[in-house]
Order: sequence, then C-alpha cells, then structure tokens
Amino acid sequence: MSFGEKILPYREAILKDLAELVNIPSVRDEAKDGMPFGEACAKALQTALDQAARMGLTVKNLENYAGHAEYGQGEEYAAVLAHVDVVPAGEGWSKDPYTMVTENGLCYGRGTADDKGAAIVALYALKILMDEKVPAKRRLRVILGAGEETGSEDMAYYFSKEPLPSMGFTPDADYGICNREKGLLRMHLASPVSPECRIRSFSAGTVCNAVPGKAEAEIRCTCQQTEMLRQEAENLPGEMSVIPTEEGCRILAQGRSCHAMQPQEGLNAASCLITLLGKVFTEEEIGSLLTFAKSCIGMEYSGNALGVACEDLESGPLTLNLGLVNQENESGSLDLDIRYPVTKDGNFVAESITEKAQSYGLTASVEALTPPLFLPENQPLIRLLKTAYKNVTGEDAVLYATGGGTYARSLQSKGVAFGPIFADEGDRRLHNTDENIDIERFMLHAQICLEAMYQMLTAD
Repeated sequence: MSFGEKILPYREAILKDLAELVNIPSVRDEAKDGMPFGEACAKALQTALDQAARMGLTVKNLENYAGHAEYGQGEEYAAVLAHVDVVPAGEGWSKDPYTMVTENGLCYGRGTADDKGAAIVALYALKILMDEKVPAKRRLRVILGAGEETGSEDMAYYFSKEPLPSMGFTPDADYGICNREKGLLRMHLASPVSPECRIRSFSAGTVCNAVPGKAEAEIRCTCQQTEMLRQEAENLPGEMSVIPTEEGCRILAQGRSCHAMQPQEGLNAASCLITLLGKVFTEEEIGSLLTFAKSCIGMEYSGNALGVACEDLESGPLTLNLGLVNQENESGSLDLDIRYPVTKDGNFVAESITEKAQSYGLTASVEALTPPLFLPENQPLIRLLKTAYKNVTGEDAVLYATGGGTYARSLQSKGVAFGPIFADEGDRRLHNTDENIDIERFMLHAQICLEAMYQMLTAD
C-alpha cells in the first residue's frame, strides 16, 4: 500500500469543495482595490484558502495575487503550485460552465481539469499529511495563484514577497514528468485603418492563449462581392455564414477552439475568415493589418511564412497561434502566442516578427517573453517524482516536453510540471467547451499527488 491511498476516503469531500470553487467564474477582470485580477479571482483564491483553514491548515493571502496553506517546520520548504483562475467559458457548452455537473463518471465545469481540481486535491493531501503527523524534514506548502492564465503575474508577486522553495511541482500538465517547457512569447501588433478599407469591423478570440473558435466581420461591399464571398466560403475549412446587410454583408466563421500550446489540434476561425477576405478583396481593401495576417500567418501554426519556424530534438517545433484580432473604426490589432523550442532564442524570434510587421506598416510590441524551462533527468526532484509515480501506478514515469507554460518556470530550475492528466485521457477539453475530469482517473492523480508530497516532505 502506498501512502497515497490515504486520500481515497476523501473523494466526496474533494468533489464537494471542487464544486464550490467551480461555481465562481474566476476569469480575470478589471482590477479593483486589493483585487489585482478582479473580484471573481480574489473570491476564488479566498474561498480555497478558507477551505484549507477549515481543514486546520495555516493559510496566508498575499493581497489576492496568491496565497498558501502550509504544514511542517524547518527553514526550507517544498511546494505544490496550482491556480484557481480560469479562461473564459466561451460559447457552445452543453451545460452551465460554472455549475459542476456529474454524469457517467465525469465532472463537467470550467476549471475542473485546469486547475481547480488539482488545487483542491493538493490541499487535501496537505491536510492528510498534517493529520497523520508525518515527521517533516522541511515545511510543505500548497501555493495557489489567481492570475496564471493571463501571464502568471501572481507568482512573480508571490516570490517577490516569499522565498523560493527548495523543490516543487505544479499539477497543471500531463503525466509523466514535464522537465522541458518551451519558451513563451506573446506579441501585440497594431495598425491604423485607412478609409479605403472595406472591413468595418473584425473580432475574434477571447484570450491570446487559445485558438479562436469564432470570428465575425462586418463588410462594406457590393452584392456581387457578397455572392463571391459565399462561393469562396464553401471551399474553405470551418463553417462560414455570409449574411447580406444594407452596406454589404456580415460574416460569421466557426472553427474549433483549443489551447494555444497545440494550435494544430484546433481550427482557427480568425485565420479562416481572413483567408476568405483575401480571396475576394485587394490588399488595400482589407487593410495592412489583415494583409499581414493573410500573407505572414495564413492558416499556418509553424511560423514559416514569418520566417521564424524552427525546432529541436529536446522539445519539438515552434508553434504560433493567432489568438486575438480586433479591428474597428480607425484602428486594428492582433495578438500572437508563440511557443518556441527550449534551445532557441526568444529575442531573435521577437525581433524577426517585429521586422516583418514593420515592413507592412505595423507596430509591434512584446507583451511577454518567458524563457524556456529545462531540468535535466539526473536531478533529485526528478528521481523523487519517478518514485512517487511508480509507488502508485507500478509504472515508470516518462519525461516529456510541452508547449504549455506552467508555474514550474517561476521556480527557477527547482521544479517541474507533474500531472494531473494521464496520456490516454486526451486533453479533458482544456480551454474548450465542456471541460471535464474523469473521477476515477482524477482520484488516481490524487494518490500520486499525495505520494509525491509525502516524498518531498520526508526526503533527506
């Protein structure tokens, strides 16, 4: 019997607390006094800390950026990092995204898989270690953030106030052990809109780190051009509706949303719509911003047309996601989410894109540039997590690379991503409609998480 099995009797309590947390629509909103990510994110953080306090754990809230629950003693501490904020629900859910529904062994709701479920499990694991009075070689914290989905400013603030742990992991990826995370680059490109532009408005995307599932444009055009758009739309991927209006037409494009770390798994509605417009109108008629998107991005996710395509053996190819497009009145902008290989230079990628954008008359700015994470296999933490995984599953944990960005980066080579989703589960519809967890697999993760926390607490 592994120590991790001690969490199994807490199954219903875990799901009850998870339902309470899912009920809070903790999408980042306008900052308020003492609430840097908005009221809902602050409420979710405090709710989770209140749950931990009811368990008897010592808790601390750092100005609603992040907080922690703690057990043990000693100068150093180990940590599990999870987040309680979520991406917007988007449209197309078959259930209320903020009411956890259990059907056929699955729990549906925004945040169940990313990352509220893992946060609740980590708190219960900490409670069990405390209740069992496990002799501690160090302190152990569960650190909860409220701004992971929008740049992880929460952990930057937290670690400006608190020391780094000696080791840690974040259950915000897949099993086995993610010891390589691609670099993350986000760029904002903008341009004025000329009077000759026929695109009255264009909107796509809700967050930069998700493939837009919908796009919409209002076009000033002739009846003949409206018919040409309708004909061309039939030959393009996705579903597009061309609706006549007094000034021309309105186009609705439906793609398939997914996480920006794997844009090839989705269908970018913005790219589909821009491609359609480029087949009917001239570059002057669609404007410099959409011309750039048509010519330098198109339907690609490799960055090839931008001249930044690259890959390495350690982490695979660069991926590029056109995450947000907005054009209205006299200005337009687009936002790119780029995951680049661990051995490549993010500054070079940014400079290359900036140069290309400027050649189209666009301005470009770097919104975020996070270096890659690469923790070698021979590190003690890797061995510890391998032991925990094998103690519970009887199998060896493989090491892998991801394009996802997790809190592991904030640990400065002292941590990795570890769980909670198993390789044969798919992505549990992360950043998509009907996000869910499989309860049986979720409770297997709970055992692994507790076992790993036990190992971190007691390791020499």
